[in-house]
Amino acid sequence: MHETGPPPVAMTALPSLETLDVARFDTAPILKRLASASRALAELKGVAASIPNQGILINALGLQEAKDSSEIENIVTTHDELFKDDVLPEAFANPAAKEVLRYRQALHLGYRLVLDTGLLTANHIVAMQAELERNNAGFRKLPGTALKTGSGQTVYTPPQDPAEIVALMGDLERFINNGERFPVDPLIRMALIHHQFESIHPFYDGNGRTGRILNVLYLVKEGLLEVPVLYLSRHIVRTKADYYRLLQAVRDGDAWEEWVLYMLEAVEQTAGQTIRTIQAIKAALFDYKHRIRADYKFYSQDLINNLFMHPYTKIEFIERDLGVSRLTASKYLDALAAGGFVEKHKMGRSNYYVNVALNQILLGN
Repeated sequence: MHETGPPPVAMTALPSLETLDVARFDTAPILKRLASASRALAELKGVAASIPNQGILINALGLQEAKDSSEIENIVTTHDELFKDDVLPEAFANPAAKEVLRYRQALHLGYRLVLDTGLLTANHIVAMQAELERNNAGFRKLPGTALKTGSGQTVYTPPQDPAEIVALMGDLERFINNGERFPVDPLIRMALIHHQFESIHPFYDGNGRTGRILNVLYLVKEGLLEVPVLYLSRHIVRTKADYYRLLQAVRDGDAWEEWVLYMLEAVEQTAGQTIRTIQAIKAALFDYKHRIRADYKFYSQDLINNLFMHPYTKIEFIERDLGVSRLTASKYLDALAAGGFVEKHKMGRSNYYVNVALNQILLGN
C-alpha cells in the first residue's frame, strides 16, 4: 500500500469504536474461535514462562517478528543479514537489515513503557514510531495521505485534519486503557484496536509496523502474556491478500465479524507455532547446558544465556557478559566451535560465532 498523492477526495468521518454494538461480537462463530484462541494463548503463556531467561525469547523471537513485519511492507532481508548486522553493525551496511533491527528496538521500547506504566498511551505509540522511523515527525499534519494499490488506485483515504487525528488517537487511547467502556474479551478488543489504528493511519510512515507492535503489547498490558512473544506478522505474511481485503471490507461494508474471526485465527495459529518454537529452543538450551557443563571447565549459566540470547555472538559479547578477558573469551568460543556448538565465521577483520542449534530452529520457522 502506498501513502502518497494529491489531496484526496472528501471522506466520511471515522467513528469511535465505542459506537459499535457489543452484541455484534457475541455470535456463535466468534465465541467458538475465541475459545480456541484463548486456550492456545494461555498455553503459550505457560510455555514461555518455562524458559529460565525470558530475554532469550524476547531477543530471538523479536528479531523473527521484526523480519516478518517489515516483509509485509516490502522491506526484505534474511536471517543471516539480520544477525550479522546485530553482531557486527560496523562491518555490515545493509539498509534493510538496519531498518528491521529498528523495529526490534521500537518493540523493546514499547515493552518497557508498558511494564513501567501499565498503560499503552498515544505518547507511547508516538515514541515507538519515532524509534522505528528515526524521526520526530509525530502525527500527520499535512493532507495528501491515501492508501493505494500497486497500480495507483486509491482504496482508502484516512482522516486528513490534524485535529481529528489527535482526537481519534485520544479516543483510541481511552479504549485501549479502559476495558469497562466496551466490555468484550481482550482478544476481540485487540482486533478492533488494530483495525482502528490502521484506519486512523496517524503517521506519515510506519503505521503498519507500529500497529503490529501494538497487538502484542496490548496482550502484555492485559496480562494475557508476560513477555511479548506472540507475533502475528508471520501469519499476515502468509495471508497478506486476506489481511488487506478484510481491513477494507470493514471500511466498505462494516464486515466486523469476518475481521475479528481472521484476527482470532491469527492468534490461534501463531500461538501454536510459537509454542513449538519455544519448546525446541528450550530443548536445545538444556542440551547445550548439559553437554557443555559435562565437558568444559569454563561452563557457566551466563555463557549459556549468551549463546541463546544472540543467535550470532562474538568475542566482545562474551567478554562483557562473563567478565573475562578478550583472550579468554576467544578461547571459549574457539573451543565451542571445535565441539560443534557454534560455527566460526569471519567478516572483515572480525569473527562471529553462530549458535548451530538455535539458528536451525529459527531458520526452520
